[in-house]
Amino acid sequence: MTGTTTASTSLELHDPEHRHRDIRGGSARAAVFGMSDGLVSNASLVLGIDGAHPAAAVVRLAGLAGLIGGALSMAAGEYVSMRAQAELFERELDVERAEIHRYPDGERRELALIYERRGVARDAAEDLAAQMMATPDRALETHAREELGIDPDELGSPVAAALASFASFAVGAFVPLAAFLVLAGSTATLLAVGLSAAAATAVGVTLALFTGRPWWISGLRQLALCSAAAAVTFGVGAAVGHGGGI
Repeated sequence: MTGTTTASTSLELHDPEHRHRDIRGGSARAAVFGMSDGLVSNASLVLGIDGAHPAAAVVRLAGLAGLIGGALSMAAGEYVSMRAQAELFERELDVERAEIHRYPDGERRELALIYERRGVARDAAEDLAAQMMATPDRALETHAREELGIDPDELGSPVAAALASFASFAVGAFVPLAAFLVLAGSTATLLAVGLSAAAATAVGVTLALFTGRPWWISGLRQLALCSAAAAVTFGVGAAVGHGGGI
């Protein structure tokens, strides 16, 4: 009976259906962060301008400028970052490819040493390294993974990343602006605050799906951060407006 219980417990602990979250890539996670950036930045901008009590058209113009300018900035920054990263990885792969071609024995020994440091017996490490060095493509892929920590087939697309950043930022930035596109005055302000608060909470709850944290903590934290940023800029706008700056 004890043996059966032990075996059953072992199967439960090593459930083959168990899967870890993908914490390396995640376009969905990146989109959520982009929406968060757009929401917080444009809510702060729109409410900051609105705090000075200008004409409704001024608030709309500021919000549209913040949405378009912020989304373009995010897209450009993401493209440059991804392009630079891809070029760096490609350069390192070219160097590694040349090394494998010129010094195959040295690269094989280097790979065997890596396996040995990970606890593989010397003979087994030598055999494994020889198998990995059997073809140039496999050798390059193995050295890229083991030495550089990259996958040659997954360097990322700068254009796709830029478009995703643009779209996600724009969606988040549109939320506080939407109220001022259809309303004006204090009614628009209250609606913008309500929409932004709801969106910030939703973003926080969604982030909890990736982090595994309690959804209510993540939601309240995101709400607090967005509220604090908007409150500060609204206060500055009100102070400047009342001081005769606008």
